[in-house]
Order: sequence, then C-alpha cells, then structure tokens
Amino acid sequence: MTTRVLPNTTSEKPPKVVNQAKRASLAGFFGATLEYYDMYIYASAAALVFGRIFFPESGAAGLLLALATYGVAYLARPLGGFVAGHFGDRFGRRNVLVATLLVMGVATFLIGCLPSFSAIGIAAPILLVLLRLLQGFSVGGEASGSAALTLEHAPEGRRGLYISWMLNGIWVGYIAASFAFLAIATMPQDQLLAWGWRIPFWSSAVIVVFGLIIRRTLQDPEIYVEEKANDEIPKAPIKELLRTHTSDVVRVIFATFLIVISTVVPVYGLAYATNIVGIPASTMLWVVIVGYVVALVLQPLFALLSDLYGRKPVMIIGNIGGALSVWLFFWAVSEQNIGLIYVGILLTISLSFSATNAIYPVFFSEMFNVKVRVSGMAIGLQLGIVVTGFSPTIITALASATGDSWWPAATFVSVACVISAIAIATARETYRVPLEDLGRSMA
Repeated sequence: MTTRVLPNTTSEKPPKVVNQAKRASLAGFFGATLEYYDMYIYASAAALVFGRIFFPESGAAGLLLALATYGVAYLARPLGGFVAGHFGDRFGRRNVLVATLLVMGVATFLIGCLPSFSAIGIAAPILLVLLRLLQGFSVGGEASGSAALTLEHAPEGRRGLYISWMLNGIWVGYIAASFAFLAIATMPQDQLLAWGWRIPFWSSAVIVVFGLIIRRTLQDPEIYVEEKANDEIPKAPIKELLRTHTSDVVRVIFATFLIVISTVVPVYGLAYATNIVGIPASTMLWVVIVGYVVALVLQPLFALLSDLYGRKPVMIIGNIGGALSVWLFFWAVSEQNIGLIYVGILLTISLSFSATNAIYPVFFSEMFNVKVRVSGMAIGLQLGIVVTGFSPTIITALASATGDSWWPAATFVSVACVISAIAIATARETYRVPLEDLGRSMA
C-alpha cells in the first residue's frame, strides 16, 4: 500500500505547483486589467471631458489642469510602493494583492459618482484629486506584488512568459477603456457631460468581482513561505533593501523611464490630436485600440524571446525602437495622415513598447532577493514612474510655449528611452539564474 501511495503523491505535486503558477498569472491578468482600465478611463476622461466638468472656469488652461489631475496619482504611487513593499515582503504577497484590488475598485467607482464643478464648486476638483491619489496609492503596489507572486510560482525557464500575462491584462484594460469611451463619445454633448462619462467608471465593478474571486484562491509561494518559516524575512524589509540592493533600486528608477512612451503616445497624443490638430476623438481612439490589440498578441512572444535569449537585448532594442519611431507618430498626427498614424502607433506601442513592457516586471523582480523582492521593485518602479505620470502635463506646457509644436513630445520620449536603455545595459542578466539564487550576490 505504501509503495503505491508515494509515487502518486510525488506525481501529483508538479501539477499542483503549475496550477498555482497559472492562477498567479490569471490573478495578475485581472488585477492589471482593472488597474489599467481604471487608469486609462481616467486618462481618456481627462483628455476629453474633465476640463469642462471640473475646471469650466479655467478656459484654455482647463485641459492642462485636467491632465495634471491625471499626473497627480503618480505622487501617491511611491507611497503605495513603500507600504505595499513592506507588507508584501513582511506578511505575504497574496493579502497585499487583494487590498490593492479593493482600493482601486472603490476609488474608481466613487469618481463616477462625483458632482461637477457647477454643482458643488471647488469641492468637486478637490474630491477628484483625492480619489485620484487613492488610485495611485493602489497602483503603487500592484505590479510589484503580482510580479513577485507569479515569478516565485512560475516554472524555471518560463518566468518571463508567465509574468507577461499580467502585462497583457494592462492591454486588455486599455482596450476595454478605449471601447468604453468610444461608445460614449457619440453621445450628445449635454448627455456626455451630465452622466455619460460616469458609465465607464461604474463598469469597473465587474472586473473587481472577477479579480477578487481569483485572488482569494492564491497561496503564497513556497520559497517565500520557507523563508518566513525559518525567520529569514527581515522586520524592516526596506531597511534591508537599501543596505543590500541600493544600486539595483537606482537602476530600476532609471530603467522605468521606458514607460514614458505609454503615456505620451496614447494620452498626450490623444489630447494633441483632438484639441490641437482637430482629428476626431473616435478616429484616435480606434488608432489606440488597434495598437493595443496588436500589442496584446506580440507581448507573450517578446516575453518568450527573453526566456530564450535574455531580458537585456530585447528591452534595449525596444527602447531604441521607441526613441526613433515616436518621431514618425507625432509627425503623422501633425499632418493628419491617418494611415501613417496607424503605422506610428504600431511601431511605438505594438512593437517597441511591447518589447520592454512585456519584460520589465520579470527583469526588475529578478534583480532582488526573495526577502526584499516586492519592496525593491515597488520602490524603484514607483519613484521612476513619477516622471511618466507628469509627462503629458510637462509636454503640454512645453508645446504651448513653442506654438503647440509636436517635437517636444517626441524629444521627451526619445530621451527617456535612451536613459532607460543605458540603465538596463548596466544590469546583470538574470534569465538563467535559478529562483533561489536571484539577488544572492548582493545579499
């Protein structure tokens, strides 16, 4: 009897581990879908309607103020990263992921309930900013917690591919948000400004439910549980992080500049095309949707390439491609050349950014030891991403000072991509390092 049971036990163990890896990937997918659906419906609303709803007395500056409220969430993201990093490393990955999902869902739903400036005056934009800060606080810990959980569950040699599904959730969130605003963009202006813009925010509740169902079934990874059982987890993970991995945190900060392209092209690009050039919003939303759909297909392929040939070459090539192709995109927008605008979005977002976006969560997570992994990625990523959040506001101000020119946007993106490529080039290659050895050389 005993000899029959033991083989069955050992043969059943690998599928159980793989099952948790797949659940972790799925949980990351739905979490990212919610987080970035919420982020992009806010970005779309800021570019298209928030100036008239919350800043109607600001005239031409209304757009600038609306885009600034989009960027203000990025101020809360580092704080969210610090908090989520501490609790994720000290008490476990799963609980942090449940909390970030709930906070984002509640904040987004309440934005859809806000009265306008005409109803309650200055209290309206103040409440908008507060809820936006809450959104940013939530996002601050989402990517790092999800990446650490999936990385530590994933099979060796497929860590990049498994984590890439979290990034695919980002594109699904973007696509869903674009479709949501495409649907309401055809509404009469009075209905759109009165209640139509609220529908996308309320709809996020559906994603929250699916995400919570999946995340409640997750378990903390075995490597983390063993470290905690052996009392190896420090009581102050951030202090340990800064003692042992300072250079990697700095490296992640600058490498994170790669994300600038994902806000400048679809967010500032949408505002520039519709408000300055005069291209219909529906046309630009379709451009963005096409770019995201193609990216959705290509991202797992880039992740697989990184599992086979390394993280660094794929990410560096993606950054260089983004630094060059962004010039074509904005020139095409300025010329109202719709065909070339589609080519531009495919080169900037679908190819170049996807090559970096598919890999940075696994690459950043692999830089750190299990004891400080969530903190390391969260703090470095969120400090670096502050530049990303305010990039549409900075570029809007620069463009206004140069006669609404498009070249400041292209220049800003190119510089950010080059800085990111340099930071990545200085990092260690990690794709073949066993899970238990990641970050050990720095400890």
